[in-house]
Parts: sequence; structure tokens; C-alpha cells
Amino acid sequence: QVQLVESGGGLVQAGGSLRLSCAASRRTFMNYAMGWFRQASGKEREFVAAISWSGGSTYYADSVEGRFTISRENANTTVSLQMNSLKPEDTAVYYCAAGDGTYYYTEHGYDYWGQGTQVTVSS
Repeated sequence: QVQLVESGGGLVQAGGSLRLSCAASRRTFMNYAMGWFRQASGKEREFVAAISWSGGSTYYADSVEGRFTISRENANTTVSLQMNSLKPEDTAVYYCAAGDGTYYYTEHGYDYWGQGTQVTVSS
């Protein structure tokens, strides 16, 4: 079992930045691919970014490519999402997830989920 706890959400003006972090409970964290998803009010949860277990490969949704950066520190069992040039449409609850790396872009590729952290971008 892997427990994930997100932090770093908050309220920011459009054009600003936030850094989300996800702390994992187990040292086997390094065996898992990690992803970030988000769910806006009234919408389905969607893929944002993912990173392979080694950190050597990263994947992004088109909507955040060039603005968001995912990274991981296996020694500290944390994964981060640096979000720059934020837009009001980035407003959502952001979830951290861990999976085996078979499928990066879909929820079905992840077995463990955090509780989420709210990000609100004002215009």
C-alpha cells in the first residue's frame, strides 16, 4: 500500500506560479511511475503530467505543456509539479497518483491516489 499526500495548493492570480508536492509513504516509491491529474468542478478528472520511475521520461497534457514541469526525488519519496503562467482554466482539485507505468495518460494506469489539493486561479 502506498499513501500519497498532496500539498502546495492555494489561490493565485492568473500568470502566477504554484508548486505542488506529493509525499509518498513507502521507500518503494522509486518503483512507481507517478502522475498528476486534475478535476474541475462539474468535469471529469483529466491527465496533467506523469514521470517514469527513474525520472528519465516525462509526459504532459497539451494544455499544460511548456508551463508545468513534473519532477521527482526518489531519496525523499516526493514528486512535484511546478506550475507557471497559470490560467483560470487551471482551476481544479489536483491529485497525485502512483502506478506501474503501463499507462501514463489514463486513470486506469494508477493504483494509488492522494486526497487532492485545491488550486484556484483568479482572473
